[in-house]
Amino acid sequence: MQPSTRRAEYRTRSCLNARDAVDLIAGAIPRLGGTWADLGAGAGTFTRALAERVGPNYRIYAVDRDAKAVAALTRWAATKAANVIPVLADFTGRFELPDLGEAKLDGMLFANALHFARDADVVLARLAAWLRPGGRVVVVEYDRRVANPWVPYPIPAARLAALAAAAGLSTPVITATRPSAFGGNLYVAAADRLADGGR
Repeated sequence: MQPSTRRAEYRTRSCLNARDAVDLIAGAIPRLGGTWADLGAGAGTFTRALAERVGPNYRIYAVDRDAKAVAALTRWAATKAANVIPVLADFTGRFELPDLGEAKLDGMLFANALHFARDADVVLARLAAWLRPGGRVVVVEYDRRVANPWVPYPIPAARLAALAAAAGLSTPVITATRPSAFGGNLYVAAADRLADGGR
């Protein structure tokens, strides 16, 4: 991803403060703690929201390919959120989560991130395999948005069901929408890992 694109992602995310982000994802994320991954965490707006939403007994991997963003998240986590583990990696490629081992994730969040993956179906299917049966995927994306340098591969709500099915997830449920300052609407959707991976 080009640096200019990444900076634009930060600007997009910065239109939501942490309180806005908590409110936006509240209907999609149960207060059950557990181990989550925020994929494409950027500056950490949704990482903070996720940490607040899931409750006190959690571990969150905040994954991003931007070294400066990960360094800032590391500084924040050191003083404010010891259970947040920043990870420098491109979630669209192969990477490991430190100390996860053979354990499975309880959930993963893609907030304004999956539209950077050219092959979103392949990426989502690969990462969804890290979920336990019943584990949740939460997607924050744009609806009615044309492709542009900041949203290169849009994922309209109508496309999400096919992506979820290919990844072994349940039919997504839209839990929130709001107008986007950049055109179209933001939507939040939740889907759960099927017990047999959809097979």
